[in-house]
Amino acid sequence: MSIRGRFFPVSILFVPLLEVRNLTKTFPLGESVFGGSAKREVRAVDDVSFDIASGETLGLVGESGSGKSTLGRLILRLIEPASGSIAFEGRNLLAVSQSDMRRLRRDMQIIFQDPFGSLDPRMRVEDVVAEPLLIHESISAPVRRQRVEELLRVVGLDESATRRFPHEFSGGQRQRIGIARALALRPKFIIADEPVSALDVSVGAQIVNLMAQLQRDFGLTYLFISHSMPVIRYLATRIAVMYRGKIVEIGETQRITTQSQHPYTRSLLEATPEVVA
Repeated sequence: MSIRGRFFPVSILFVPLLEVRNLTKTFPLGESVFGGSAKREVRAVDDVSFDIASGETLGLVGESGSGKSTLGRLILRLIEPASGSIAFEGRNLLAVSQSDMRRLRRDMQIIFQDPFGSLDPRMRVEDVVAEPLLIHESISAPVRRQRVEELLRVVGLDESATRRFPHEFSGGQRQRIGIARALALRPKFIIADEPVSALDVSVGAQIVNLMAQLQRDFGLTYLFISHSMPVIRYLATRIAVMYRGKIVEIGETQRITTQSQHPYTRSLLEATPEVVA
């Protein structure tokens, strides 16, 4: 992978933008194999706690099924936890109403894994990117159109894209459209859920570089979810390693990639020898 440099803020005063404490999510597995009414369940997220400082990138890494995407959706309350707490800028997200949560989502956006499935194929790109503006802002159609064109330019697409449909674009271009949509409301915090896993290596590297540039330009804070340790290492300020629903290790990127303590972290590093010092 060729990624143009790594971005680390010169200095981060660790003031938590997001605080997660003892977060747990269980899913039922149905009836017991022995019959009867006994219920089984799986802990997709198991007593997870961490903070993310304003302006940093926390890389969340682990194999498929480790609970990473579930954790991201819990933070945005797209699904509800069984227990625990989530605070954004000091506000308890689990105590607010759904209408207040919708307003808070102006500052908390998500970029989905699949650029093919996350864009409505019936909508033109202009309408895809403008959708958050229609929901959250009262602005005129000409101003909205101008904002959409500006957002597309920011992610490397020109205004001719506005009248086309998602199927007319490549995977990397579709992911750029998804990023433009996530930026529409000028959020403070973005959850990037495996945003390059469906792309080939060279296109994925371009998207990672774009996200690093956007962080510099807009002062964004990321939770960047990936199963790829090389991608996480390039982009993240700190790394959290997730295994079977738990965060088993968390720390500065340099420490995690050169002095890891947990056997699972070491196994991830050994599987990607190019990231081992």
